[in-house]
Amino acid sequence: MLRRLYHEQPESFAFSPANQEWAEAQITKYPEGRQASAVIPLLWRAQEQEGWLSKPAIEYVADMLGMAYIRVLEVASFYFMFQMQPVGSVAHIQICGTLSCMICGAEDLIAVCKEKIAEQPHTLSADGKFSWEEVECLGACTNAPMAQIGKDYYEDMTAEGFARMLDDMAAGKVPVPGPQNGRYASEPLSGLTSLKEYDSGRTQYNASVQLATDIGDTIKRIDGTEVPILTPWIGADGKVAGREADANPPAEAPAPKPAVKQAEEARKAGKPAAKAAPKAEAKASPSPEQAVTEKAPAAKTVASTGPDDLKQLKGVGPALEKKLHAAGVTTFAQIAAWGPEEIADMDGKLSFKGRIERDGWVDQARLLAAGEETEFSKKVSKGGVYED
Repeated sequence: MLRRLYHEQPESFAFSPANQEWAEAQITKYPEGRQASAVIPLLWRAQEQEGWLSKPAIEYVADMLGMAYIRVLEVASFYFMFQMQPVGSVAHIQICGTLSCMICGAEDLIAVCKEKIAEQPHTLSADGKFSWEEVECLGACTNAPMAQIGKDYYEDMTAEGFARMLDDMAAGKVPVPGPQNGRYASEPLSGLTSLKEYDSGRTQYNASVQLATDIGDTIKRIDGTEVPILTPWIGADGKVAGREADANPPAEAPAPKPAVKQAEEARKAGKPAAKAAPKAEAKASPSPEQAVTEKAPAAKTVASTGPDDLKQLKGVGPALEKKLHAAGVTTFAQIAAWGPEEIADMDGKLSFKGRIERDGWVDQARLLAAGEETEFSKKVSKGGVYED
């Protein structure tokens, strides 16, 4: 299919305030000079806001990222997740027409689309509520035929059930995604022949469908207000995305801030900040007994500020906290100062290689050391939840 800009275009585009904040925060996830890496999430959010990608929206995203317009148009026109023309206000239906689905009845689903929506794909229904297209394999072959509607898969479909589903959506109802024939997931239609304990203690729906049902945004386009920035990112300038880093300094425990600032400066200079402080204090002529352990700097930090509750970091539970203490790490400021060398060294000591970066300990620690709260630390303070 030839994908090109729609022949009718709006005069302009701008993100809503909530989406603008979200988009700016996305950009801070990437190193300076690599802002173009945010092009897909920003295009997706623009499409979520408007329903499709217009020329002004593509240019707006390009300007935000400092990219040539043609480069962003290339991305938008390459991926079928992006719609280049107006879509139905309620839902855009994507029918899988590849081998498994075609054998199992995709043509019948397409016939329903032609009858109830429009004869041709990418055409709005008479009431403007629906549009449709045939797409390549969506990877749910076991549950063929299927369609993607909004953000979710609707599987094991029949023409009659699909027709009723369209009527329900037109009436304002939100259908439950997943298998439409009573199947739980992608087990055999005849039922389980092994792993039967799989049936015990399961949720009402499979994990994907349960999440979609709990969130309730199956066919609703997100506008930014219902998806807050759960984890603010710290940009290259040291500021928390969406606000000044020190605009509202915390009333308590301001002491760690200088350490965080020094750690950030050392990190930018490419120096191992966590090791720099001990060297400066090691000139106090340690005794032979003190020289046996090189944890004196950590002990001094604890004496002045007290140990932090490291379990407020996502991914750290009692067991890992003990290991961190054994390694001389007792404060958020210490973790905030880690660079690549310290992370690699601590990875080996904790026997969880990659976990520090995967769970974002350093970024979390910077916020916590500065008196900020993270979504995870809020949960810990409320219910004592922790992870290991």
